[in-house]
Amino acid sequence: MNMNKSKISRLFACTLLAGGFVTTVLADEAATASKDRRPAATSSQETFLPIRIKAGQSTPLTDTNGIVWEAERGFAGGDVTDRDPSTTIANTKDSRLYLSEHYAMDSFACDVPNGKYLAKLHFAETFDGISGPGERVFAFNVQGHEFKNFDVWAKAGGPNRAYVESVPVEVTDGKFKITFASNIENPMIN
Repeated sequence: MNMNKSKISRLFACTLLAGGFVTTVLADEAATASKDRRPAATSSQETFLPIRIKAGQSTPLTDTNGIVWEAERGFAGGDVTDRDPSTTIANTKDSRLYLSEHYAMDSFACDVPNGKYLAKLHFAETFDGISGPGERVFAFNVQGHEFKNFDVWAKAGGPNRAYVESVPVEVTDGKFKITFASNIENPMIN
């Protein structure tokens, strides 16, 4: 099945920025860019508002575009951490999205309507104990799409650099799921 923009009824942007997730309907890209964040529904699709979850954040976060990210929820296992608020993250307009993370988790899950989504997972290597590629390597599986030997440093091009992994998925049981496994050092997401 072709999963182009006209066929994707929902967008799941897991902003696991070293700890975050987002779910959104992508019925009309211009509508998703509007301030009210209510995408226009197509005649055959229901309206589904974005779900944005900020990993590692205990309170909601409003980003520089005025979009509200929910406090963290849905993780099994692991812990959270915050980084120095003066840290600058490259490749993003909003470093705050990458300054908290959930790490060492086993999984993430949340209830969503059945349908096609685009999951966007946000990452930035902000741990000062990682000094180069290959020092944090982990695997994750997003609704059956497996990512082995995932190295945030290598994907982002260095430390303190934002990287977003976009994964088209289909939910058929009402539950969006991601599982994580450590290879070298703990898995993490923003």
